[in-house]
Amino acid sequence: MMKQKLQEKQLMKSFKIVRITVKIFIILLCMINIFSFSNDNGIESTKKSDSIILNIYYTFNNKKLSSVEEQKIIDKYVTVVRKSAHMIIYFILGFTLCSLFFEFNITLKKILLFSILICFLYACSDEIHQNFVVGRDGNFFDVIIDSIGYLFGIFLYFGGHLWIKRKKNS
Repeated sequence: MMKQKLQEKQLMKSFKIVRITVKIFIILLCMINIFSFSNDNGIESTKKSDSIILNIYYTFNNKKLSSVEEQKIIDKYVTVVRKSAHMIIYFILGFTLCSLFFEFNITLKKILLFSILICFLYACSDEIHQNFVVGRDGNFFDVIIDSIGYLFGIFLYFGGHLWIKRKKNS
């Protein structure tokens, strides 16, 4: 009986180490992706955005467009696609950072503070970094878009955590 409890405790500790490792990996992957996209010069960045827009279009439409029509589609959706990409990657970063901090014995206030602070500083550093890339410039508006993404991720994780906690206690 004692041996079984010890084995269960060791197994739970191993699962926690795996969870923490996976979360750190996801966080680093997000940060590397953000840096990598920000490191693309203006031409490369535009090509990627345009390609994504056209791939989405052709996924849902069989009609072949002329290059003029393609450009109209790109012009119509480029801002939405680019800003959505900011929000999505920072949503994942905020959600995963918050999840990582919940693995440790720290207060909810500190989890919230650390998650927001790290995401905000990374978003600011990303925009500063873009000032040094040819054909790119840092944009404070993008920090706001990033903030919407990570705040949504953090608060969604917090809300889900509190909801599950209440469910267990009732």
